Amino acid sequence: MNRVGKALLVLALVAVVGMAFRVSWNALRDVAKAIGADGTAATLYPFVVDGLMALALVATLALTGDAKRFALRVLATYTIASLVLNYVHGLVPELHGRSVDWGRLADWDPANWALVLLATSLPVGSIYFGSDLVAKVLHHQPDPAPAAAESAETSANRSTADLGERPEPAAVSIEQRAVPAIEPVTVAVEGIEPTPNRVPVGAVAAEQSRPRRTTGRVPEVARSSRPIRTAEQLLIEARTTTEDWPVEELTAEGIRKAVRTSPAKARVLRETLRAERTAVGQPVPVSEAV
Repeated sequence: MNRVGKALLVLALVAVVGMAFRVSWNALRDVAKAIGADGTAATLYPFVVDGLMALALVATLALTGDAKRFALRVLATYTIASLVLNYVHGLVPELHGRSVDWGRLADWDPANWALVLLATSLPVGSIYFGSDLVAKVLHHQPDPAPAAAESAETSANRSTADLGERPEPAAVSIEQRAVPAIEPVTVAVEGIEPTPNRVPVGAVAAEQSRPRRTTGRVPEVARSSRPIRTAEQLLIEARTTTEDWPVEELTAEGIRKAVRTSPAKARVLRETLRAERTAVGQPVPVSEAV
């Protein structure tokens, strides 16, 4: 809705409320005269009742939480009280011409006492509740949660140029160390010509997919006690260890466990040892050759 529509809506509301107050003002003035108010007091009496209703409505719009619920209860109480007094004014026509006895709003005594108590207590209640509502509105602190949420959202929507350039963290230099490849060692065996499909001994080199990060010097306690063996040393150790083994037991797993090496190097050792056994006249079984 545009501003013109909102303005017209507010003006219509003010007009309706003004006319309703004029109707209620007549009834409340007659009731005030019936309970002993003079002309000036009877004229101001409707402002005391219906005026506090308007004040409670404004306080309801401004307050939150328990204070808002208190304002709503005050608004509901004075609305019901004004409705009851207007209803009594419609039931007792004598109130219009002031022909009713002073302090008499109903024929039944208990009902009359209750109505007189209600009519006389409303001005005192207006003083108390009106002062309390005004104090609550003046001391009301807006809820900071929506403002904080809006501020966070605004900061998130701001561009990088608005926020300013942040200093980028210093790049951490990582020293890349090349891992030396193991030189292939070819063992010449009499009677065997090297074939292009045979894997040479020690041809397996350690490959590293990503650079290793420098972690500092490794303590002596954490270092391995076994020295690094070359391919030739592994072959000599495998020959010595499997010297008494039959050809059927020359498996990569057995050699790996015996000389404590990697599976890849164990397979190379297996092929080399079997080739040597074949060269010296010990055929390898067909089932074990795969």
